[in-house]
Amino acid sequence: MMAEAMAPLVPVFDGHNDVLLRLWREKAGRAQAFLTPDEGGHLDLPRAAAGGFAGGMFAAFVPSKPRRRKPGLPSNGAASGFPETPRLSDAQQAVLAMAAILFRVEAEAAGRFRVVRDAAALQHCIEQGVLAAVLHIEGAEAIDPELTALEVFYQAGLRSLGPVWSRPNSFGHGVPFRFPSSPDTGPGLTEHGRALVRACNQLGIVIDLSHITAQGFWDVARLSQAPLVATHSNAHAICPVSRNLTDAQLHAIRETDGMVGLNFAVCFLREDGENSANTPLATMVRHLDHLIEQAGEDRVGLGSDFDGATVPQEIGDVAGLPRLIEALRQHGYDQPLIEKICWRNWLRVLAKTWRA
Repeated sequence: MMAEAMAPLVPVFDGHNDVLLRLWREKAGRAQAFLTPDEGGHLDLPRAAAGGFAGGMFAAFVPSKPRRRKPGLPSNGAASGFPETPRLSDAQQAVLAMAAILFRVEAEAAGRFRVVRDAAALQHCIEQGVLAAVLHIEGAEAIDPELTALEVFYQAGLRSLGPVWSRPNSFGHGVPFRFPSSPDTGPGLTEHGRALVRACNQLGIVIDLSHITAQGFWDVARLSQAPLVATHSNAHAICPVSRNLTDAQLHAIRETDGMVGLNFAVCFLREDGENSANTPLATMVRHLDHLIEQAGEDRVGLGSDFDGATVPQEIGDVAGLPRLIEALRQHGYDQPLIEKICWRNWLRVLAKTWRA
């Protein structure tokens, strides 16, 4: 333990976390709940500093409400077996509340936390030890089909967007959490979804493909002018869950010089799909090996899903990131490759996608 504590920390930029949802649900939006040690969840500022967490995509995700409908009647557009799709007004209210939490944290952090909107600011934060937060929306239910809200969210700092979560909406169809299953589970983008992709390209917003169907992935691949990015997805060849990426999808990411972030969720790591925290770090390393083999070492990073999933108990929370990095060293990854995976690849693809 002493050797681990004394080892120099490698900065980690993380492709996905759900701490805003946790704070919104559990802490009534209190910024101090993130800025002070917190026994709950995976991520707060003190533990981030202990683990070398330099920044990441902070997701605003609107959870589905329990369905309340008579048997036999259709829900509001959701296909059978999917969670209920939030209404536009409800989704906007929730996303605005979570974005406000992010800005409150920035205001109260005394310079230790910054919401970044361009690659230069991100790099500066990493170099100066300031935690860099990127506003991400997971599932575009808060955006109207006319895309007027997209412009407003962009001006507020939105720089990454998942058109869908694992449910259908006005823009496309998400994959269900199904094991074993191909990601080819249904239709892809709608006409509104195609307009959203074009608008994100124009503004320089990352389009996150982590929850979209295979058909939707290929719809984006044909239409988008930006690198293909899946912020928190794993290798379907190892864990055949619908949420993971096939080798063909990883090849497309490689061809567009895009990015995939390793998801720490154990049910997307394990060959058996079980949601067991008793999952060795070697399983994560195996996924990284495969992602690198298929997409290339310049296009693989981390996308933890902290505060949104069960993670391996050997990591535990964000303070455990050095244990994963040490496992990579023991596996034979050299320092340049570790730095690529931990932050340099994310910085490259964000600089290539963002306009400013």
